[in-house]
Amino acid sequence: MIASKEEQLMESLRSVIDPEIGLNIVELGLVRNLELDSESEAAKITMILTTPFCPYGPQLIDQVRIVGNQVIPAGVQVELGTELWDPSMMEEGAGGDWGLF
Repeated sequence: MIASKEEQLMESLRSVIDPEIGLNIVELGLVRNLELDSESEAAKITMILTTPFCPYGPQLIDQVRIVGNQVIPAGVQVELGTELWDPSMMEEGAGGDWGLF
């Protein structure tokens, strides 16, 4: 079965690692929404940061854009959501090595 563009994009985002925590942004639950425009074939990603003033925020956003553009040639727009992150947003089992669960 061939993965959809959304699945390919989400899988590619696993290569974006939060340098402070050492987990990828998908595991951390930082990707809150992903929309693919069927007409333009561009994508819009809404993500949050682990803290509102994350020192790596600009770097993470740039990495998401770069990685996303490799999967979605029509372009990826990255928006920061206002939702506050908490460990319950992490994928199941992702916090074990981090000592959270």
